[in-house]
Amino acid sequence: MFRKLQENLEEVAGVVLLGIMAVFAFLNVITRYFIHYSFASTEEIEVACLVWLTMLGAAAGFRRGAHLGFNLLELRFPSLRNVLFPLASVLTILTVSILVWISILQIKDELALGITSEALGIPQWLYTLAIPVGGLLVILRVLEAWYRESKRKQV
Repeated sequence: MFRKLQENLEEVAGVVLLGIMAVFAFLNVITRYFIHYSFASTEEIEVACLVWLTMLGAAAGFRRGAHLGFNLLELRFPSLRNVLFPLASVLTILTVSILVWISILQIKDELALGITSEALGIPQWLYTLAIPVGGLLVILRVLEAWYRESKRKQV
């Protein structure tokens, strides 16, 4: 059970987030139709869920090997496959690490300044937290893919 959840963590969280987003979008449409007023708080929650969903989707894509890579170069120069996959993995980890670092700095600023969201007054760092958490999950999934690829070569 734990292994199955670990293997499908991003999908499970994505389904929950999409469900939350659908409910809030539906409620917002209903309130606009009947009382001609939009709830800004529902839109804020939907945007926050979308950021989490984006980061989780990126991690799921890396786990499944669904992201674009050096396929064009790999098809053109099959002998470079042993170099291109590790290169792509290192570049991805480097890029995401920079994103995680910058988002951590942003969270520190949001904490120091006490920034809250406009509609609900929730501390902004809770929304920004999606980037470093998702980024670390992306790095984990890239490392897992790299490990699987190296084991595949050994067989």
